[in-house]
Amino acid sequence: MYAIVEDNEITKIITNPKSMVIGDVRYPAKIFSVWSASELNAIGIYEVVTDSSNFKDEKWYINTNESYAFANDQVTRSWGTATPKAHADTLWTQDEINDGDAPEGTSPGDVKTRGLKYNLIQTIKQQASGLLAPTDWYVVKATEVSDYSVPSNISTFRASVRTKSNEMETQITNASDTPALETLYTYTTTDGVQSRPLGELPTLES
Repeated sequence: MYAIVEDNEITKIITNPKSMVIGDVRYPAKIFSVWSASELNAIGIYEVVTDSSNFKDEKWYINTNESYAFANDQVTRSWGTATPKAHADTLWTQDEINDGDAPEGTSPGDVKTRGLKYNLIQTIKQQASGLLAPTDWYVVKATEVSDYSVPSNISTFRASVRTKSNEMETQITNASDTPALETLYTYTTTDGVQSRPLGELPTLES
């Protein structure tokens, strides 16, 4: 990515090298690949340097729009301070209801938008349900056939899924804010093994 700078002001962002007219001269696209940085700078073309120090994972944060600045003979692309997504549900207030912003029949305290915690917990529940579904037939058979019992390894597996699922949901519920939620899901590597504070749901060993 490049920028055209005129009188110390960025006048255009170039996302793909192409032929262009600067002043009274048309330059071919190949100047971007064969000219040195100083040669490009001499006609007002600067390669954009990206500063992503403020750019956050969009699963957890709302980033600002990108901006461009020219200083010290360098064009920098950057972002402002990101805003954490709401970790808790947003609820309708009486003022919003009085102003007609809420759907008909809404009461104060009804959920307006779901927060990260709710959505993350729903995902854990769905994952746990998906792990249990293939062995549901054992349980059904045990209820319908009097002399049949669920194999112990299946019972142990199903119990461990429910236990771990509940533990994970509790960790999510107890997270104090969005950065704390992000930490639960952040993998680190120790002795070549990746893990995260939230842990993982167990799988059935074949």
